[in-house]
Amino acid sequence: MILPWNRRRNSRSSNKSNYKLFQDNLDVEVLMVPLHFRCPISLDLMKDPVTLCTGITYDRESIEKWIESGNCTCPVTNQVLLSFDQIPNHSLRKMIQDWCVQNRSSGIERIPTPRIPVSHYEVSETCKRIMVEAKRGDVKKIHELVQKIKNWGKESDRNKRCIVSSDAGCVLSACFESFANVSMEKNVELLEEIMSTLTWLFPLGVEGQAKLGSPASLRCMVEFMKSRSLLDRQNAVLVLKETVYSDQIHITTLVEIEGVFESLVSIVRDPICTIATKASLMTILQMISTPSAISEKIVSRFEELGLVSLMLEIIVDAEKNICEKALGILDKMCDWEQGREKAYENALTIPVLVKKMLRVSDLATESSVSILWKLLKKKNNETTRRDDDQRVGCFVVEAVQVGAFQKLLVLLQVGCCGGNYAKKVTDLLKLMNLYRGEVECYDSSMDFKYLKRPF
Repeated sequence: MILPWNRRRNSRSSNKSNYKLFQDNLDVEVLMVPLHFRCPISLDLMKDPVTLCTGITYDRESIEKWIESGNCTCPVTNQVLLSFDQIPNHSLRKMIQDWCVQNRSSGIERIPTPRIPVSHYEVSETCKRIMVEAKRGDVKKIHELVQKIKNWGKESDRNKRCIVSSDAGCVLSACFESFANVSMEKNVELLEEIMSTLTWLFPLGVEGQAKLGSPASLRCMVEFMKSRSLLDRQNAVLVLKETVYSDQIHITTLVEIEGVFESLVSIVRDPICTIATKASLMTILQMISTPSAISEKIVSRFEELGLVSLMLEIIVDAEKNICEKALGILDKMCDWEQGREKAYENALTIPVLVKKMLRVSDLATESSVSILWKLLKKKNNETTRRDDDQRVGCFVVEAVQVGAFQKLLVLLQVGCCGGNYAKKVTDLLKLMNLYRGEVECYDSSMDFKYLKRPF
């Protein structure tokens, strides 16, 4: 491994060319890293050297990636590893640090002394102590132990993986449910600490999900979502999203909790951060997508809170992920008559949907087409009212005016839609073709600016 750096000398006076002058004025020196300081896998300077049972030393990060990839042999000797234990090589690490200090003038920074990673045994023992203290009701001691786990996770991603695989999430979920059931007001600090730790402990497993999906746990999360603390609201919606996303059965319990609809919409309307907004949108999408007897009740409640208008406002200038989720929610809301009515009443609906086609992603385009199809399709039954038919006609004309016909034609011609999606595109083109004569400013020339060229 070679570490280069440049040292500029004083310029020399000569009659040579500018290029030659530049070469003379630039002195490139190199520093060779000793071979035994380099990891045999990455060939980089080792920051945390560890020795395997074969006697070969590697950088901890490199050998962990090797083992996690499913390899069970030593990369250098190709011997089968009888043990995956990694023994820190303190002597070599000290030599590397001394070498860095000696070459400090050359721009080499001293590697910090690494922390010893947490082991499964340490995590398991800490979890056992949490369970014992939970039975005793020692809130202070549990708080200290949870904070210990949290601090381990902050040290490295490797520690986080170790903690997750040790089923710490299941233990903390059970503890969360237990103290939420006793009294949220008395144990608020402990519950906050557990909840902030749970945000990175998913997936929890069946037992852990059941504990977080209990009425007491869900009620506690909703209360935190009403909190003035932005961090508590963010953590609560993150945990709630994972709980609902992993097991939709909990939605039935969730919708019966007072204030859950208002809290979710509030986080979207008054954003805390992008992560919280995405989590709230995903939770809402799961709630309105769940087929159950209370689906109409869920949609009606969100419709009363102005969810359709809110999604249209977000779609205007949202980033890709948020835009896709907002369009997905709007698509599901338009499955219901009350959702379509709100979409009809909003002047942004048609222009925004057409604008997002072929601009954001394939998923966003598909959702936009689906929403347009649900809003503009004609009812074939005999009970269709004349004013409804006229209203749909007005929206079809508006869609043609803002360029929907051209974009749909491009979608059909490039063949990027198939199955039911292609049928919706075809239905919309047939419908819009009937109204093209009513558009005064319609340009009959095809606009191919949305078509991706193959060259």
